[in-house]
Amino acid sequence: MNAQDSTSTRPYLIRALYEWCTDNGLTPYVAVRVDQSVQVPREYVKDGEIVLNISYDATSALQLGNDFIEFKARFGGKPRDIMVPVGRVIAIYARENGQGMAFPPPVDALVEGGAGSVMSSLPATTAPEAAEPATTEGPTADRVVQLVQPESPATDEQEPPRPQPPAGGGGRPALKRVK
Repeated sequence: MNAQDSTSTRPYLIRALYEWCTDNGLTPYVAVRVDQSVQVPREYVKDGEIVLNISYDATSALQLGNDFIEFKARFGGKPRDIMVPVGRVIAIYARENGQGMAFPPPVDALVEGGAGSVMSSLPATTAPEAAEPATTEGPTADRVVQLVQPESPATDEQEPPRPQPPAGGGGRPALKRVK
């Protein structure tokens, strides 16, 4: 079996990053390039793309398969069945810090408007301008781009650093519930 005959790495990377997000208490989001093969509520599609929260709390019966991502979710209070072909996923990332991975856009997206337009609707936290642009040369199915949070210069408007607990642990431990 040579590299061209092997299965795509995309579903494996999606599962790995989903697991990494959940293990670290982060919320996994997937950005999807929508076409007729994608089963999502069309009223939430913007510029041919949709971003979906695939966390345990937001979904029911989530299956991250090799060919499809399938789950049930509520949109505007209405339950919907969602089915996304893995090849239509253009990124998976953590909502809280934007860390994740972008994938080359589907072939039809390259023909429609180029690679730059595909990443345009990702939230600012994913820093699409920091990602390496996808190219159309050679087979793009196995090429992966990592999203990185840009380092922002310090400003007066930034949140002040939180005080560190005293050394020796003299205070009571506390839990903070984050949703």
